[in-house]
Amino acid sequence: MPLLRLAVVGDPHGAWDGTDHTVLDRIRPDALLVVGDLSDGLPQVPSLLRRLQLPVACIAGNHDTGKDASGRTLRRQIEALGPLHCGWTLRDLSPPGLAVVGARPGTAGGGFHLSKAMLAAFGPLTLQESADRITQAALSGDPALPLVLLAHCGPAGLGSEAADPCGRDWKKNPCDWGDQDLALAIRQIRQRRPLPLVVFGHMHHALKRGGGLRRTFCRDRAGTFYVNAACVPRHGRDAQGRELRHFSWVELEADGQGGAVLLQASHRWYGLEGDLLYEEVLHRAPQPLEALQPC
Repeated sequence: MPLLRLAVVGDPHGAWDGTDHTVLDRIRPDALLVVGDLSDGLPQVPSLLRRLQLPVACIAGNHDTGKDASGRTLRRQIEALGPLHCGWTLRDLSPPGLAVVGARPGTAGGGFHLSKAMLAAFGPLTLQESADRITQAALSGDPALPLVLLAHCGPAGLGSEAADPCGRDWKKNPCDWGDQDLALAIRQIRQRRPLPLVVFGHMHHALKRGGGLRRTFCRDRAGTFYVNAACVPRHGRDAQGRELRHFSWVELEADGQGGAVLLQASHRWYGLEGDLLYEEVLHRAPQPLEALQPC
């Protein structure tokens, strides 16, 4: 069955340049998924993403509004991304053979809230209407292709502690800060087709007030895996002074019926020449036992 190697970019906040393109040329993923917060509404990152010579899907985040309540900056960002942006829509990446559906763009989490910029850009809608848009996009895809939901903030239901994948960590009392419309869409989609993977960001890995690190990977009871890719800042240096570039990495083996086996997931830090310097392994599928040889 086809093996899909996906690189995921979490919350660049402007940390995206030609060095990232060099790394991608070296590591050669089958597709790139970008979870939003490209910058504070500036055009450089969308322009660079459009130049990539590999399949890309992207969702706008809350910072992509540029703090412009009129919605014009958000609209300009989405227009600059062109076909890469998949908010509430299907982006069929063939090759490599992957159905990517975007969740609600511009979200800042917290259940279901539409900012002034979102209302100006898209108009009012209910939680159910947003969930139905995501669901309809997912069901419009090729049922034989594996489906990945691409969101800025993850869904509600992944835990209410500060260190959970969507846990609020910036106030004294933690709570589940995930999106309720995304959680509802996930339930609706799984009644009709498999959903192996949801990727998102927004909730940064490093917790506020020195609270340690967030849990960035989990699997729910229905078998869907969740990866929070928001390592911020994603450009950095190690103790030896070497430049680092962060990508989350996922490998899926498609089953030809819309599902997929998650073979591995990790957070990876690469050098500028694409050499893998550090890796945090989140998941590795157990390997089948080799056939025993006769004595």
